[in-house]
Amino acid sequence: MTSVLEFESITKEYRGWLNNRGLRALDDFSLTVETGEIFGFLGSNGAGKSTAIHLAMGFMRPTSGTGHMLGQPFGDAPTRRQVGFLAENVALYHRRAEQLVRFYGALNGLRGRPLATRVRQVIEALGLGHEARRNVRQFSRGMLQRVGLAQALVNDPDLLILDEPTSALDPLARVAVRELLLRMRKDGKTIFLSSHLLSEVELVCDRIAVLDRGRLVRLGRTSELLECGEQTEIVARGIAAHAFSGAVVSDGLVTFSIPASAQRVTLQRVWELGGEVVSVNPLRRSLEELFVEVTKGTSANPQPELRP
Repeated sequence: MTSVLEFESITKEYRGWLNNRGLRALDDFSLTVETGEIFGFLGSNGAGKSTAIHLAMGFMRPTSGTGHMLGQPFGDAPTRRQVGFLAENVALYHRRAEQLVRFYGALNGLRGRPLATRVRQVIEALGLGHEARRNVRQFSRGMLQRVGLAQALVNDPDLLILDEPTSALDPLARVAVRELLLRMRKDGKTIFLSSHLLSEVELVCDRIAVLDRGRLVRLGRTSELLECGEQTEIVARGIAAHAFSGAVVSDGLVTFSIPASAQRVTLQRVWELGGEVVSVNPLRRSLEELFVEVTKGTSANPQPELRP
């Protein structure tokens, strides 16, 4: 697989206005995002996520280190036509939704019939068809979020960078966006997703990275990171629930967890009791549990009055 986004030993420091004390938002940060994956980028408030995204988009420069997006250095203007970007705080001109999405498509070089077709496609995909002629100043926060997603998608980007894309959406809209992202991945697109909604990240992301105080503290495939190697979950039938501590019964199946080291002895006991083993799997923890573990439940505290 080829990489579409690379951060190479990047450090970003902000200086204070009133004294020499500054803030190191990113500290020797390196990360590679591969083509065709949905990549989750996680961290507490102030961990450096938005700084990393703004560096990739060329909105600021690193103090040291380098980076590449779609094979070009961060900040390369022509490359941005192949990128869709949604900022955490959506700010849009007060125009009709359809006109606004058309405007952003034109900024990315679309013209004529291809532009009209693409605008119609993204408007419908995000459930904005009945609201297309309304001025966005009349929209709710959730509707503005949908328009923001539409402008990020209108140029059919190879790389989609999303900062909190579903934070204002209702459950049905979140499902629709989730399915849209999965379709894009199937089409070979790459999605870089920063979000505090860990349940959404867990459902769609192939790999995740956790940032804490400007440093990368965990990186890997989502399924592997969520496996709890020290515990095993066993599902059996034909045994009494009280046979194993903490067991739960549902539809005739008895489910319980044990230390991985006791797996062989436990399976033998199930058979001795006349039971049948239905499944044996590593116990899976939630992404929230992993996040709290690797960040130790702390959050970075951004300092006021800083400048690049």
